[in-house]
Amino acid sequence: MEDDLLLARRAALTGAAVALRYFADLGRLDRERKSDGSVVTEADRAVEATVREVLAGARPDDAILGEEVGQTGQAARRWIVDPIDGTAQFVAGDERWQVLVALEEAGEIVVGVAAVPAQRTIWWARRGSGAHQAEISGTGVTGVRPLRTGGSDPTDPLPGGRLGVVPPDEQVYPAEREMIAPLLAVTSPTPWRTHPALLVARGELDLAVQTRGQVWDFAATSLIVTEAGGRYSGFDGRSRPAAGSALFAGTPALHDAALRQLGAAGRTGSATGSA
Repeated sequence: MEDDLLLARRAALTGAAVALRYFADLGRLDRERKSDGSVVTEADRAVEATVREVLAGARPDDAILGEEVGQTGQAARRWIVDPIDGTAQFVAGDERWQVLVALEEAGEIVVGVAAVPAQRTIWWARRGSGAHQAEISGTGVTGVRPLRTGGSDPTDPLPGGRLGVVPPDEQVYPAEREMIAPLLAVTSPTPWRTHPALLVARGELDLAVQTRGQVWDFAATSLIVTEAGGRYSGFDGRSRPAAGSALFAGTPALHDAALRQLGAAGRTGSATGSA
């Protein structure tokens, strides 16, 4: 039987191929607005349907939670799918969107895959087995290399730390900007070409914040960062992916310092829509 990581990668790559066909013809793609104000398209629905077909065909007894359809099935094993993470970027012709697939067992994320199809890269992690990146080659991968977060644990790690913020600057709400202002004041906000959480995993950023999202936005990337040696949590310090705001850090000291700077004790992110 195909193991869970290989299945997750196959599902993400199959979905990526569908997404790329739509991405190549954006002029004919209709856009709609969901109740939370985020954009949804036929491409989102088609990719999720494709990913679900792959997963259900191989693991018919597992539950599947997807952004567009919701949850189907009830089981201790649950696949979590974001068919196009960054739809606003997708429809704008921006290459930074992702296809995210994760597996949760008994409440813990055990497999996570993030494909960045327009950049021909794929990132993954299995709990206890580290994180990796590779290039997409047809329906497979090539050039696999391990991921490790960068930096050390200095006494005062925040000043000058490289910070990536999701969503991109022009899409951050005023209330979200105010929420992360204490962190922006002591770090170096850095433009990003690939999702900042992945760049934390690769050691190119020290910190990343995502001001809003749902469990499907964080399930895969949280595991990739932690298996690369970093830390993930909500702004309230919770370690399991959930709706709200998220913090990714390259080291435990950076994570703890960033939470303190955000004034996160007992605080939750108030914006919970998808990015």
